[in-house]
Amino acid sequence: MSAQPIMPTSSPGSPASPENRRPEATDHLAWRRHIPALAAAVAGIRQASDAWDAVSDSFCDTDGWPVDEQGYEEDKVKRDAEAWRHVEVFLDHGPEVLADVRAAARSADYAEGPVSEDLRWLRGIDATLEHAGRLQREWDQTLVIMEASMPGSRQLYEGRAQEERNADGWHYADELAIRGPALVRATDHLSLRANTEQPVRARAALARSTPGLRGALPASPPPAPAPGSPAPGRSR
Repeated sequence: MSAQPIMPTSSPGSPASPENRRPEATDHLAWRRHIPALAAAVAGIRQASDAWDAVSDSFCDTDGWPVDEQGYEEDKVKRDAEAWRHVEVFLDHGPEVLADVRAAARSADYAEGPVSEDLRWLRGIDATLEHAGRLQREWDQTLVIMEASMPGSRQLYEGRAQEERNADGWHYADELAIRGPALVRATDHLSLRANTEQPVRARAALARSTPGLRGALPASPPPAPAPGSPAPGRSR
């Protein structure tokens, strides 16, 4: 796929710009816990795709048309089901992580720096997560309708409906396998930076809240007189 990265549409200084939405206090290590799940989901989708690519040609003739249609469809169904399982991981973790990344990113991060390209690629992941989420909600509604209209017969139709959902979701899985690594890298970089900067901001805030600390230090008390020496202001 040749989707091009897009810069964010909000301008610096606007209410929606990253700098105005950046939280002053966030547990930045908490949103790092999502990184392993997202990275594993990317790897899982790619593995499902690679496994399909490895066998799909064996079901087709030299022109690419299936000659073993049953085997072709069965392996495709398997690919779609495995990929959708990882899409669900993105639906569980992706929106929260994406919001945290955009809250921590600054305008300068989009222009240059180690994750500038990754941040620009993240604009396209919104639509992918949104469409995949809508597909999941439609699936949940389908199950409710099946249960209500066909009591006891749900299992007869659920499998086919699930295959259709997974097939529709393959496109989103493929997109997430492309854009997901950008989200993982941006999360890793920005959360580490924010966690490093947080103590610095805390010390600066403490200094601002205690202005007396910015003046000269109080003078040290005079040393105690040596044992046996006369008291100050008295002669022998």
